[in-house]
Amino acid sequence: MTKGEMTVKRIYYAGRFIEVTGVGYEPKGEFFYLGGKEKVDPLADEGLLLLLRAAALCNDASLAVEDGRYVIRGDTTEGALVVLAAKAGMDVEEERRRIPRIGEVPFTSERKRMTTIHELPDGAIHAYMKGAPEVVLEKCDYIWDVGGPRPITDEDRERIMAANEEMARRALRNLAIAYKPIEEKMSEYDESIEMEDFIFLGIVGMIDPPREEVREAIGLCKKAGIKVSMVTGDHLLTAIAVAKELDMDIGRALTGAELDRLSDEEFKQVVEEVGVYARVSPEHKVRIVDALKEKGHVVAMTGDGINDAPALKKADIGVAMGITGTDVTKEASDMVLADDNFATIVAAVEEGRRIYDHIKKYLAYLMRCNIAEILVMVVAFILGFPLPLTAAQILWVNLTTDGLPALALGLDPAEPDVMARPPRDPKESVFTRDVKLYLSLIPIAMTGALMFTLAFFMDRGELVARSVFFLSMILMELACALNSRSLRKPIWRVGAFKNRFLLASVAVSALMTIPLFYTPILNEAFKVVAIGLDGWLWAIGLSVALFASVEMAKVVAERLSAEKA
Repeated sequence: MTKGEMTVKRIYYAGRFIEVTGVGYEPKGEFFYLGGKEKVDPLADEGLLLLLRAAALCNDASLAVEDGRYVIRGDTTEGALVVLAAKAGMDVEEERRRIPRIGEVPFTSERKRMTTIHELPDGAIHAYMKGAPEVVLEKCDYIWDVGGPRPITDEDRERIMAANEEMARRALRNLAIAYKPIEEKMSEYDESIEMEDFIFLGIVGMIDPPREEVREAIGLCKKAGIKVSMVTGDHLLTAIAVAKELDMDIGRALTGAELDRLSDEEFKQVVEEVGVYARVSPEHKVRIVDALKEKGHVVAMTGDGINDAPALKKADIGVAMGITGTDVTKEASDMVLADDNFATIVAAVEEGRRIYDHIKKYLAYLMRCNIAEILVMVVAFILGFPLPLTAAQILWVNLTTDGLPALALGLDPAEPDVMARPPRDPKESVFTRDVKLYLSLIPIAMTGALMFTLAFFMDRGELVARSVFFLSMILMELACALNSRSLRKPIWRVGAFKNRFLLASVAVSALMTIPLFYTPILNEAFKVVAIGLDGWLWAIGLSVALFASVEMAKVVAERLSAEKA
């Protein structure tokens, strides 16, 4: 939903806020105390220098230049911290060589923190930690204040969490930074070193701007009857602020901790009201999917980490991130987003609806024409008429009407209201009520008109009657192709000239038929004769009447539907 281009905008350090200027990944910017023009030299302040060093070293990302622009290699959140240190004038790569990493307790979505251990040039050992502010704060017994480190108090903790919430309300994604000296070097480091004695250094607040196209995509989802919920590891207030920027229907917001306190039954009762989930773990995603599916919803879930795989597997549609997603997540998913953009999911929904509409239109068109062809043969036999079509004529009808026009229907653009309809029932058959009407009423109408044609021209001879019948059937089926632009809306509502391929295919099919009646060798092959002006006017009149009748029926049905609504 966001651009994935993190930029540090604010630091909370020693009880004060520091604004950081600059945009993107270019390491150019300045540091000012909030509310004034007092410039800050980060490298001249021991505590701030420690904060920047910890941010740069407890970090796996790097800053590089490609094609004349700065890019991040690695996680964008960690990349923002590298850029922050570079803005302060720190040579991050040199710092990493000077203070090498000798141990690591990696980040997980359950722990919500990462700790690395480094050896300084003088042989001292430091552990640097970054993570969710409330998690990091639990591990801190000291705080770096204006005069240096001192024991942390309850008032300090309250002030820090208040600052965290203030930053979160501004849609900033916050990471707390802490460090502690370790007395002796160890052969292996684990979570036991994180338990106590860390010195709280500060909070770094990053902005990740929402994508402009996502706001529009969420608006489309609302019209399409698709409920969008945000599931994030960010602070609740940050998630709510971003959701508001995107014009999401928030309803109720839940944190992972609150979710843990709800039983499965209690959660099922409220799951449809929740629009934002914050500070959640991958296990929570599985619970969300289960609860929504039990409520009868079709659920799509996105994810990028290894631990997201179970939720993606459980969802009806698992969506993995193509750029940041792991191979495990991609394997577990049904769809991979090449650009990691939420708007692409909505575009996929729109394309899926367009394809489904085309399947219905294609089936309705081909089947009603084929049903009509069968009916006329059966009715003619019952009424004692001679065979109305020869085998060659039936093959030609299928070639001209089931070929190019049917293929051209697949190139039709989406109908204007394709994203303004509620989701269809996944158990619904493709033979919906409108399709059944097309497959029954139109073949009956065509059969009646064609049988009348056969009887009317029979007094001029069987060959003439069959020829006019043959031409009328072709033109009526081509009229059906034009009617099939939409099963519900009249052709002018979907754009009469938007599918030029269909218009061209109908014209080509009609033109291909003309030589059959005026070329002696083809006359003999198809058992037809030349048709006079009255025969052409008759056939064209029937096709126009059929086309107009179907379009008017759509208008009436549309008005009746609007009145019921």
